[in-house]
Amino acid sequence: MRLSKPADPTEAAEAAAPLIRFDVLLTEGFVLTEYAGVVDQLRLANRVLLRPAFAWRLLSKSGGPVSCLSDATVATEPFDMRPEADYVFVLGNSNPAHPDLSMGRVIDAYVARQTKVILLAEAAARYIEERGDTGMTTHWENRALLQEQIGLGDGSQALATERGQITTSAGMGSTVDVVLTLMARHIPTATVSTVADILLHDRIRDLGTLQPFGGKTIALTGDRELDLSIELMQANIEEPLPIADIVRLVGVSSRSLERRFRRALNARPAEYYRALRLNRANNLLLNTSMPINEIALACGFPSGFTPHYRAHFGVTPQAARRRRQQG
Repeated sequence: MRLSKPADPTEAAEAAAPLIRFDVLLTEGFVLTEYAGVVDQLRLANRVLLRPAFAWRLLSKSGGPVSCLSDATVATEPFDMRPEADYVFVLGNSNPAHPDLSMGRVIDAYVARQTKVILLAEAAARYIEERGDTGMTTHWENRALLQEQIGLGDGSQALATERGQITTSAGMGSTVDVVLTLMARHIPTATVSTVADILLHDRIRDLGTLQPFGGKTIALTGDRELDLSIELMQANIEEPLPIADIVRLVGVSSRSLERRFRRALNARPAEYYRALRLNRANNLLLNTSMPINEIALACGFPSGFTPHYRAHFGVTPQAARRRRQQG
């Protein structure tokens, strides 16, 4: 008589564990980076575990095919107003003004059924704008827009902020950290680490970590004085500091600062500062309806904005906005 191997109680418990269910809400023009950051990790975790631990549904307002600007299209079901998910991710959108990002009624339906809601990037910004919760997180680009649109203060610069059932996140690459953190609540830490290793994601960042650009503390180059100079530039966009003032505040000579910028960033300090302000202006130009003269003033160009913009981007501000409006 052949003796069978006694059942492993841990394996039996894992096999009997209920699926953790994720809903993923998409709008036309969704961010592919964020979609992959959610779905690919859940798929990989199931693969590593050799069993289905996670299940997911793709949902949109009307159902059917939904496309992103990276030429990928996914099939979706219509929103479920009586959802049964454990988590719902609302993805960001390449158009921050997209009307379908206003999902207050849908979000409330999930909250009422005790689902954890995670809002990414533009979806988080829309929630902050509509609910008025200024202490929550969105991507630094979107916070810059909210500062100009509704006078929003600095708020949180973290990768994500969790308030009860609602988590707002910077989205983009931080989506990976958010999903890994959530998975660790349900599966062994070693499995989560293996998923991160497969993704070549060498460090799972704490959700309180400051965003690389939007945070108050940055380490772009590893050169303390250079990083402090860049931080001062980022903090003084509307009223640019003279380079002489930056030199004085950082405590280095003008020649030393010039040498550091050229070595690490291949630009003079003034050139780098101007490019920062032009990039901020371009963000406002393409994603808000602010008048161009107001954008110029908000980004430290009381005069000469159009020539500087054209030299940097190859088109005038007016032409760039027309292209955006025409799709």
